[in-house]
Amino acid sequence: MEQHTPQRLLSRLDAIGRSLAERADALALIALGSAGREPERLDAWSDLDFFVIVQPGAKTRFIEDLSWLAAARPLAWHLRNTADGHKALMDDGVFCEFAVFTRDELAPVPFAPGRLVWRRDGVDESIAMPQRALPRPSTDETWIVGEALAALLVGLSRWRRGEKLSAMRLVQGAALDRLAELDALRTRPPGGDPFNPERRLEQRQPALAGELPRLAPGYEHTPAAARALLEALRARGALLNAAVVAHIEALAAV
Repeated sequence: MEQHTPQRLLSRLDAIGRSLAERADALALIALGSAGREPERLDAWSDLDFFVIVQPGAKTRFIEDLSWLAAARPLAWHLRNTADGHKALMDDGVFCEFAVFTRDELAPVPFAPGRLVWRRDGVDESIAMPQRALPRPSTDETWIVGEALAALLVGLSRWRRGEKLSAMRLVQGAALDRLAELDALRTRPPGGDPFNPERRLEQRQPALAGELPRLAPGYEHTPAAARALLEALRARGALLNAAVVAHIEALAAV
C-alpha cells in the first residue's frame, strides 16, 4: 500500500482548489481536521476532510458530477453518503470525505474552525469559521456515571438473552465511552475531537489506554469487560448506586 506524505496530502488539496478555481460557480475550499488547522497531525494514514462552498443553485451539479474532484486526481471509487456530500477514494489511495454547501447552508453547520485552501475574490476569510457552537461533552459526573451503569445493566441483560453483539456494543462501547468521558472531564487532555471523542485517545489519555485490553476484550468477553469497567469506576471514586452495582455484578457473574 502506497503511503502518503503530509506534503502530498496538502498538495492534493491545493490541486482541488485549482480545479475549483476554474469553475465560476465555486466560491471556496475549506480544509478541516488535520488537513485544516492542525497540519502537524498529518501522517501517512490521514485522509482529507473538506467543505466546498458554491453559488446558490450549483450544489446539485457539484454533488452529482465529481469531475471537479477527479481533475485533481482520478477517482477509483466514490459513495454519496449524505444529502450534502461523498466519500471518495482517489486512484493513489488518498481518501476524501467532503460536503458541498452554499454560504447560507453552511451557517447552521457545526464544525471546528477550518483552513481556507482557496477562495474566490470577494469571499471573506471568516467563512472558514463556524457560526454554530460545537457540541460539548457533559460536565455532570452524576449523569456520566449513571449512563455508564445503565449501559452495563442493559448490556449484561442482553448478554444473558443471547444478544452478544448488542451487549458488546453497550458494555464495551457505550459504557466505555462514558468512562473515557469521565477521565477527560477530570484531566482535560488537549486536542480532542468533539465529534469523535475516541480519536487519539491512546495519545491523549495514556493511563486509560493502558486499561483498554481489560475494558474492551471482545465479543466473547462482555461479562469480564463489565466487571473491569465497574472496577475502573470504583478506582476513580465514582459515586455508584449500591443496588444497581449489585445487580450488575450478579448479571456479570460467570
